[in-house]
Amino acid sequence: MELFQYPYMQRALIAALVIGLAAPALGIYLVQRRLALIGDGVGHVALTGVGAGLLLNRSPVLVAVIVATLGAVAIELVRARGRTSGDLALALLFYGGIAGGVMLVGLSDSTSANLNAYLFGSLTTISPTDLTTIAVLGVAILVTMLALRPALFAVCHDEEYARVSGLPVRTLNLLLAVATAVTVTIAMRAVGVLLISALMVVPVAAAQQVARGFRSTMAAAMTLGLFAAGSGVWVAANVDTAPGASVVLMAIASFVVVAVLGAAWRGLRRRGAPAVAPVPEPHEVVLH
Repeated sequence: MELFQYPYMQRALIAALVIGLAAPALGIYLVQRRLALIGDGVGHVALTGVGAGLLLNRSPVLVAVIVATLGAVAIELVRARGRTSGDLALALLFYGGIAGGVMLVGLSDSTSANLNAYLFGSLTTISPTDLTTIAVLGVAILVTMLALRPALFAVCHDEEYARVSGLPVRTLNLLLAVATAVTVTIAMRAVGVLLISALMVVPVAAAQQVARGFRSTMAAAMTLGLFAAGSGVWVAANVDTAPGASVVLMAIASFVVVAVLGAAWRGLRRRGAPAVAPVPEPHEVVLH
């Protein structure tokens, strides 16, 4: 615990905890819409923004926010047009995003170490300015996901019903797309664009093993995300491993533990349930 006396480790822990809360709060809607891997796609597009920022000597995070937001909106518009053509267009967008990012980084004067910091995260290099950006945007994402939970759940569960009910479906879908872009972008320095999708999805998948209602699943996912973020930073500090990878591995470990315990609990409940006498068929009823 001595390492957490240093300011850079304190910033790393706070940033990881904020992202550990915000990412599952958004991820539960993406899982509900069967868009669990959209974080990867947006991350690839954000990498192009990073490369453009490095090439133009502008803030990579700021340029990545703009590029990722445009990419996320494009993904949402393509998704709304149709499933078959959408899959192909998304694949082209994803691959083009990461290829463009690698090319632009290569054209700039940056080294491969700079690219790795965005690909896999670099929690220990987060500056006070970075922490402020992560905290403000992370809290904004968290508050938005909680405040609009009924409307967002309705849209993710059944778009047609939500549209008939008078909800602004297109606006809410675009809001989710923009929130995904912002979450991926602020998490680049903490977890990395190649790993942030796991922090959006894995805690939600773990929570679904034990929770039943949407509200309880969301609360459990946020709790598991918070645990994975905190324990991942602690493991990285004590074992000297990559913080982003440690956070994701702790999230996966949480999923395995919760899945095993949930299966064991359900098995015990089935064993302890009283046997129900079979109801006789009509032709088996004996009249006295």
